[in-house]
Amino acid sequence: MVVDYSTAENAVKVIKNGQRVFVHGSASTPMNLLRALFNRSRELKNVELVSITTLGEDLFNVRDFGESFFMNSLFVSQNVREIVNGSHGDYIPVFLSEIPILFDKGIISLDVALIHVSEPDKHGFCSLGTSVDIARSAVKNAKHIIAQVNKQMPRTHGDGIIHMSEIHTLVRVDEALPEVNYGNREDETAMIIGRYCAELIEDRSTLQMGIGAIPDAVLSCLKDHKDLGIHTEMFSDGVIPLVERGVINNKFKKKHRGKIVTGFAIGTRKLYDFVDDNPQVVFLEIDYVNDTKVIRANPRAVSINSALEIDLTGQVCADSIGTYQYSGVGGQIDFMRGAALSDGGKPIIAMASTTKNGESKIVPFLKEGAGVVTTRAHVHFVVTEYGVAYLFGKNLRQRAMALIAISHPLHREWLEKEVIKRFGKY
Repeated sequence: MVVDYSTAENAVKVIKNGQRVFVHGSASTPMNLLRALFNRSRELKNVELVSITTLGEDLFNVRDFGESFFMNSLFVSQNVREIVNGSHGDYIPVFLSEIPILFDKGIISLDVALIHVSEPDKHGFCSLGTSVDIARSAVKNAKHIIAQVNKQMPRTHGDGIIHMSEIHTLVRVDEALPEVNYGNREDETAMIIGRYCAELIEDRSTLQMGIGAIPDAVLSCLKDHKDLGIHTEMFSDGVIPLVERGVINNKFKKKHRGKIVTGFAIGTRKLYDFVDDNPQVVFLEIDYVNDTKVIRANPRAVSINSALEIDLTGQVCADSIGTYQYSGVGGQIDFMRGAALSDGGKPIIAMASTTKNGESKIVPFLKEGAGVVTTRAHVHFVVTEYGVAYLFGKNLRQRAMALIAISHPLHREWLEKEVIKRFGKY
């Protein structure tokens, strides 16, 4: 098969003023294509970029970004946070599971998609690699597809297979994927929280983990568990040791028995090698992975997610600090609800009791302008380094008391006074 490849500079010339461009996300961020696009900043105007999390710390540090580009983010990552909270970007609140609907129904129409794929096989099929999630829907709906073809991109199984005939322009690269080592971020607090969460997890449970040090800490505390499964929107390196020990074997899942199911993966090269051509791992479209009907079909589904703050009634803010947009709604509520509906399932919010500055994350009221990602009706378990609060079935005052019991000791007197102000007694 003879394939004609272009340069990144020539490939992005198709992008015109006023168009909307999808950017493949996470470890699949097409950095070469983006750099080539940003090099055209002086000749472009009002190009809208749409993406979930992207990697590349300095990637969006483009001179006069706002004169040429507008970042319309579906989930805010660190590298675009200042842009999104300024005048040159914005955030679209949406469940991760519903983003494909925006593309499929033309609510957000796509002119061009910049994607990152594995090399084609002998039949001409590439793979969307480490990030299938919303990318498959973007490919189906964008008018023009530009693919960065990378021999270091893992070839993953599942919904991410795309034939070269679906791609308009291919650009060959040979570069390592961006790496994130969440295990290096574990500290004593994360490990204590991990142990509390591990005590809640029964053998034969199916796990969903969020991003960060706490999920990896939880996984490191599960070495003595048996017959665990994975059905998650994303996973990282922490899963690998448990697969190697046989702890994660997916034997008792009712959906995709024997398979790790995910939408995307972010980690180190060890993780990317693990998922490469591994039939044990399937990368599926996010509207399926995060469908509560699918999640609840697995018994003992456990969802572990974090929060920026939680008020004394159980309202969870996970996406903003006041009006400052920090991340996004993502799939937290998809999995919190799915786990709650699962037979024996457990939805868990796990977080440190304080911020790095020592401020309490358990508060009388959420900050002005903060978004409620998970409502108090959805919250069952809250875990900090001081224990576990079970809120399901408790009234507002009982919830407040349970949360104070797992708050930092230095803040308990203040929180108790706030309870008395609100309820007249503690």
